[in-house]
Amino acid sequence: MNDAESTSGSRLKGWITQLQQRFKHEPKNKEQLIQLLQDAKKRALIDSEALTMIEGVLQVAELRVRDIMIPRAQMSVVRRDDTLSEALDVAIESAHSRFPVIGDDRSEVVGIMLAKDLLHHCGNRDNQSFNMRDVLRAAVFIPESKRLNVLLKDFRANRNHIAIVVDEYGAAAGLVTIEDVLEQIVGEIEDEHDFDKGTCILKRNEREFTAKACTTIEDFNEYFHVNLDSDDYDTIGGLVTNTMGHLPKRGEQLEIDQFQFSVVRADSRKVHLLKIRLLNAPTNTPAEE
Repeated sequence: MNDAESTSGSRLKGWITQLQQRFKHEPKNKEQLIQLLQDAKKRALIDSEALTMIEGVLQVAELRVRDIMIPRAQMSVVRRDDTLSEALDVAIESAHSRFPVIGDDRSEVVGIMLAKDLLHHCGNRDNQSFNMRDVLRAAVFIPESKRLNVLLKDFRANRNHIAIVVDEYGAAAGLVTIEDVLEQIVGEIEDEHDFDKGTCILKRNEREFTAKACTTIEDFNEYFHVNLDSDDYDTIGGLVTNTMGHLPKRGEQLEIDQFQFSVVRADSRKVHLLKIRLLNAPTNTPAEE
C-alpha cells in the first residue's frame, strides 16, 4: 500500500468512526441517514449527483402514482376510430412513442398504440385497410395509490413502459411511464431529439414552446423579446413556482403576461420542464437558438 492509499484509508476510517459515534453506530431513521449522506458529500466521499440519486431512491419508496402521473386532460391520445392519417398526426405532433387509445371519451382507455406499429402503413396515409383495432395493444391499469417503488419493479418484471392510472370508479385518471418513475431518481431525462446541447428553449410552432425550468429570466426575455421582472428570481422555474405560491405539480397552469405556462415535468423538489404558449399573436419572432 502506498502513502496516498494509506492516507485515504485513514481518512475514511476516521470519518466512519465519527459518524458511528454521532449516530451510535448506525442511523436510527431516514433523517439521520440523509444527514450521514450529506456529511459524506461534504467530505467528498460522494458527489452531488450521487447524493441526489440516493435521495431520489429514498423518496421513490414514499411517493405514490398520483404524485407524478400525467393527468387525464394532459394525455396525448388517439381514438379507437381514428384513421391512419389522424393517428399519424397525433404521433408526429406529440413526438411520443406510446399513446392511450380511448373510446367514447378520455375516461375510457381501451388499449395502447405504439407509434412504431404505424410505420409499415406510412407509405399511404389514405390506406383504407387501416384499422386501429389491428394495432391495439393491451393496456396495464394501476390504482392511483400504488407506490412508485412497487410500480418500477412491475415495469421491469413485465417489460412495460406505460400504465394507465384509474380512479376508484375504474375511469382513467391519467397515465404514468417508466421514464416518469426513473426521473424521480436520476432527475430529468431529456429526449435526445428535444434539446440540442446548450439549448434551453425549443420552438414547437409559432405559439408553443418547451423550456427548461432552469432557463434564466434574462435568457427568456432575450429569446421572446419581453421584459419579465427578474429582480426576485433567477430562473423561469423560480418565477412560476413563486407566482403560484407552492411547488407546482405536473399539469398545473399559470398565466403571466402574454404567456401560459404548463408544468410538464416536476418532482417534489423542483420544476424541471415547462410548456409555454403565447396567448397573443407574437409581434416579434422569438430568436432562433
